[in-house]
Amino acid sequence: MALGDLMASRFSQSSAAVSNHLDECSSHDNGDFGAHRRDSETLSSSYGNVGTSATTSMAYLPQTVVLSELRHDAFESCMPSGPSDSGLVSRWRPKDRMKTGCVALVLCLNIGVDPPDVIKISPCARMECWIDPFSLSTKALETIGKTLTMQYERWQPRARYKIQLDPTVEEVKKLCNSCRKYAKSERVLFHYNGHGVPKPTANGEIWLFNKSYTQYIPLPISDLDSWLKTPSIYVFDCSAAGMIVNSFIELQECNASSSTTSSRDCILLAACEAHETLPQSSEFPADVFTSCLTTPIKMALRWFCMRSLLRDSLDYALIDKIPGDQTKRRTLLGELNWIFTAVTDTIAWNVLPHGLFQRLFRQDLLVASLFRNFLLAERIMRSANCSPVSYPLLPPTHQHHMWDAWDMAAEICLSQLPLLVRDPNAEYQPIPFFTEQLTAFEVWLDHGSEHKKPPEQLPIVLQVLLSQCHRFRALVLLGRFLDMGPWAVDLALSVGIFPYVLKLLQTTNPELRQILVFIWTKILALDKSCQVDLVKDGGHTYFIRFLDSMEAYPEQRAMAAFVLAVIVDGHRRGQEACLEAGLVHVCLRHLQGSALNDAQTEPLFLQWLCLCLGKLWEDFMEAQIIAFQADAPSICMPLLSEPQPEVRASAVFALGTLLDVGFDSCRDGGVDEECDDDEKFKAEISVLKSLLYVVSDGSPLVRAEVAVALARFAFGHNKYLKSIAAAYWKPQSSSLSSFPSFAHVKATAANPSQYIGPLLRVGTDTPAVSRDIRVSTSSPLSASGIMHGSPLSDESSQHSYSGNLHDSHSTSNGVISNNHSRHRAPLDNALYSQCVLAMCTLAKDPSPRIANLGRRVLSIIGIEQVVAKPIKSSRPGEPNFVGLARSSSWFDMSGGHLPLTFRTPPVSPPRTTGFLTGMRRVCSLEFRPHVPSSPDSGLADPLLGAVGSSERSFLPQSTIYNWSCGRFSKPLLNVPDDIEEILARREEREKFALYHISECQHTSVRKLSNQPSWDTKFDTATKTALLHPFSPLVIAADENERIRVWNYEEANLLNSFDNHDFPDKGISKLCLVNELDDSLLLAASCDGNIRIWKDYTRTGKEKLVTAFSSIQGHRPGVRSVNAVVDWQQQSGYLYASGEISSIMVWDLEKEQHVNSISSSSDCSISALSASQVHGGQFAAGFVDGSVRLFDIRTPEMLVRTMRPHAPKVERVVEINFQPGLDQGKIVSACQAGDIQFLDIRNEKGAYVSIDAHRGSLTALAVHRHAPVIASGSAKHLIKVLSLEGEPLGSIRYYPTFMAQKIGSVSCLTFHPYRVLLAAGFADGCVSIYADGNSQAR
Repeated sequence: MALGDLMASRFSQSSAAVSNHLDECSSHDNGDFGAHRRDSETLSSSYGNVGTSATTSMAYLPQTVVLSELRHDAFESCMPSGPSDSGLVSRWRPKDRMKTGCVALVLCLNIGVDPPDVIKISPCARMECWIDPFSLSTKALETIGKTLTMQYERWQPRARYKIQLDPTVEEVKKLCNSCRKYAKSERVLFHYNGHGVPKPTANGEIWLFNKSYTQYIPLPISDLDSWLKTPSIYVFDCSAAGMIVNSFIELQECNASSSTTSSRDCILLAACEAHETLPQSSEFPADVFTSCLTTPIKMALRWFCMRSLLRDSLDYALIDKIPGDQTKRRTLLGELNWIFTAVTDTIAWNVLPHGLFQRLFRQDLLVASLFRNFLLAERIMRSANCSPVSYPLLPPTHQHHMWDAWDMAAEICLSQLPLLVRDPNAEYQPIPFFTEQLTAFEVWLDHGSEHKKPPEQLPIVLQVLLSQCHRFRALVLLGRFLDMGPWAVDLALSVGIFPYVLKLLQTTNPELRQILVFIWTKILALDKSCQVDLVKDGGHTYFIRFLDSMEAYPEQRAMAAFVLAVIVDGHRRGQEACLEAGLVHVCLRHLQGSALNDAQTEPLFLQWLCLCLGKLWEDFMEAQIIAFQADAPSICMPLLSEPQPEVRASAVFALGTLLDVGFDSCRDGGVDEECDDDEKFKAEISVLKSLLYVVSDGSPLVRAEVAVALARFAFGHNKYLKSIAAAYWKPQSSSLSSFPSFAHVKATAANPSQYIGPLLRVGTDTPAVSRDIRVSTSSPLSASGIMHGSPLSDESSQHSYSGNLHDSHSTSNGVISNNHSRHRAPLDNALYSQCVLAMCTLAKDPSPRIANLGRRVLSIIGIEQVVAKPIKSSRPGEPNFVGLARSSSWFDMSGGHLPLTFRTPPVSPPRTTGFLTGMRRVCSLEFRPHVPSSPDSGLADPLLGAVGSSERSFLPQSTIYNWSCGRFSKPLLNVPDDIEEILARREEREKFALYHISECQHTSVRKLSNQPSWDTKFDTATKTALLHPFSPLVIAADENERIRVWNYEEANLLNSFDNHDFPDKGISKLCLVNELDDSLLLAASCDGNIRIWKDYTRTGKEKLVTAFSSIQGHRPGVRSVNAVVDWQQQSGYLYASGEISSIMVWDLEKEQHVNSISSSSDCSISALSASQVHGGQFAAGFVDGSVRLFDIRTPEMLVRTMRPHAPKVERVVEINFQPGLDQGKIVSACQAGDIQFLDIRNEKGAYVSIDAHRGSLTALAVHRHAPVIASGSAKHLIKVLSLEGEPLGSIRYYPTFMAQKIGSVSCLTFHPYRVLLAAGFADGCVSIYADGNSQAR
């Protein structure tokens, strides 16, 4: 049961959408709805109007969706950012927590003497602090003073209280100075009651007495401010109190303009405006303002009672007898106080700017209480035509609708008050205020969003967390709210939720664990800074216990692992605390358990266990030692073959962070430094071998982590890797050695470290090799996956590159025999060689981000690169490079698409003349040896100019952690808003497809029009083309790998972009991935590199979804890979082959190489076609004219071998399955020009044979559903045939006035669901031809 199901089951009023979608969310660790395979019978029920059987029709519509996960959104275009500790998140924390340390109470009542400027009515208000001063014979003033002190102490019991009764100016000055001295930097409250003195003056002076009480003495507000200083808060309860506020504001403005000091933190509360007089009605106390501020419940109930239907039946004296305690929420008085706090908080939250709310309602407990009560004072006194004033100024709140909720609560309380007073044993009925408000909040959750008004009940939810009876429901609703996005988390933190959920971690209530973990996941996904609070309060142990709890579901425990990962992320105290609590062993135990458990373990849980471990021991030596002792590498290694790329990438991250960067040990310093920690290096060997195993993984996410891990290794073993590179490129004539290849490491190996090959050694008898240095084609350096397509790997290079990794006669482990033989390298040289090889592989990765990371890694070991930017050639086929620096090149790594010149100065300068005279030129680059400025300067080290922290800045940063964190900041509980739209579009396309499939199957194509319905022209020859199934779009690519998208109905170009910046031989195949959904464009280059694009129809908005090399290694002696590729939507498999002895099968859902099928031939594959109906079935045509049918679902995989083109031994140009559901019917065309119609069940092989083009066939297309094929030749001819071999027409000329012949045909393709043929020609033209029965427009 997932978290949302738990919420819904425990609280039935949660929305159904949460529980319904959660199983889907939790069952796919990658979050989105991808890879869904819906029931075909359910879908086909909508298509009753289609004239074919549902079963037959649905077989043509694949249900697999790939590459639609979160990780494919924008890997190349943006860098993920993890939880932040600045920016948005900095606003919710109060800048400075503060408290009021001292309270000065000044009462100027002069009981019995009215001030001269006041004419009192009769009867008039007399009560001061709810005491009638005339009812006491003696010490009335002292009694009132003590009562006021007690009323304030209820709100701030720890403050120091000082009181002055009818004081002089000197006494007030002394009082103020002593309060400031005691409070130090804390706030001082100054309360002034001026009911017995005149109103303040227009200059802002308040009145005091002389010693004999014969005169009123003015006290300027400026003097008072200078004595109390800041921070301070003033309460003025007197008529015309607004005068004081106005004068104070003028004083503040004057001080601000004349002083550079920061503004003073002063707050003022005044009873009325400057022109107003305090109410004198006897229904109010004389100090109504003070009563509202200090006894709000009593004042609010009396005021409500006077205005309600209860006024005649209720004795006001009962209000003083309300049972209970204000601090105990389970009593009537406590509940009323709790409701009042919630109401006033809610009003303030919804009316005030958030910054002001934080300052007034969250920074200081006493200030917050006074301002809550001030809102009540405004409501009550406005009914008496008085308007209380504050500084800072608050907007009017007296008519806010939340007061209605308070009135209802007050009425429910007062109605049962007489019974409760008469019978102390009577049980009071709880007020339903909080239940109703939570229901209102839930209604908002069902209908609200980021773009609507925020939920006003949020402060009430915070208050409800204090109550056990409402807590679970409040937490569930709060979790739903936080799930709406970072904006919701920010709102909740701003309202003050943080200390409440932090304190809840101390509870042992098991039913709260899941929802608390979820809430903390949402908080930490936004704000990393909370890690400090969690460690300080010991909260990390709560999550470790939850992580180790087998009762919780894996996706919930994954959230706990995420929380712990954030706690230890870059936080040494967090790392130490979690290490001490045993987090390493807890995580490793669960990883081991997943390996032993046959049941499918939740991938998200595995992912976050690895990330948590990686962050725990990242740059933390003590944790790394414990990890090695616990055999962590061997526990993490099996995860490198997991089907989910996120899990593989996270495992690489965990293993990579175990590699010592070498800042504290193994420094790249003098030659006398040695590292004797054998155990550590043994462990590093196992880690390194496992990383080399995934250097050619199908997911850029994984390869990026490999590059980051190799960068860490390069720092830690810098001098050894530099020496390996120097020794390799050092000229020697006696012996040769080459880097070992790991291109043939078996992807299915259980233990990848067993398949890392040893160092290969190649000898030669040619003494002149030092003069004519080339990379041997048999060297793994030229192997595909490392060097395929490189100018250095052509057939003219027959000599192995001269170099010496180590002299076997003088040392077995030394790196360089003449200088360093007495110092032992920590790792085997073969492994160092493979590391350099892996770095070179990454530096020419088809993903631009990975290639950039790879080049950064190479620069760490001193291999510098020069990158050439191509421009248009002056002559066709001859590229020019402008702005390319001339430099010595000791290793050319063109790689078929990225001309990189890596250079590394040798350890000792070589002879200048003739050192590279035999090396083949790449474009216009001239190679010359680089002579270092100093003979002993060593390898080029452009990045490592300093040590320590400056070095660390050059380390590439991992992205998997930050990227994975982004998952939790997105909604987890709700169905995506656009899911219904996506499903509706899918259903519409299925209907369209089924209708047109039926039409294609039942129509007879009589003739294909000789006149194109649309055409255009490339600058260079067209290599491949594609017709979009649901839009009038044609997509084509030329030999420079320029991809263009046209709308052929409107005849306009929609988009044009380069597949990559360094084209070699063009694109061999264009396919649509997920054509029934949001389709992606797959572009397969001739070098075997696959790039998949989204938004390819939007001008300049195309995005690279993923990229990888589909070919791993190729045959010795071949110039390039000549890759052939096909995509099969039904199975989600990509098949790739070329100049290799196998067919490589890639699962694009897993982004993983899943199989290598032997081609069972010594010849290379020249054509490949995957069945679009039967998943797992594909056919291959070979350069010797043979044809083989494979089915990966069978144990043998090879189904049938035929030689339909014999006795001719010509290359199969194209092979394809015939339309329909028949598994065994194939069409094969060879270069000699014959087309064979094959049925594998027929022993004779071909049942129809056509000699369509004599020795010049260049292209073949078979319609997916209609009984029609087309073939093209280099002799300017396209033929259209039926499946029986009958000619249906031919195309020879362009529709020009001069009837110019068409060019040499380079590619042909049919529309999947209509009889449209797109043809590309060697002269750059692209044309579309329609069936004579239909129109293309």
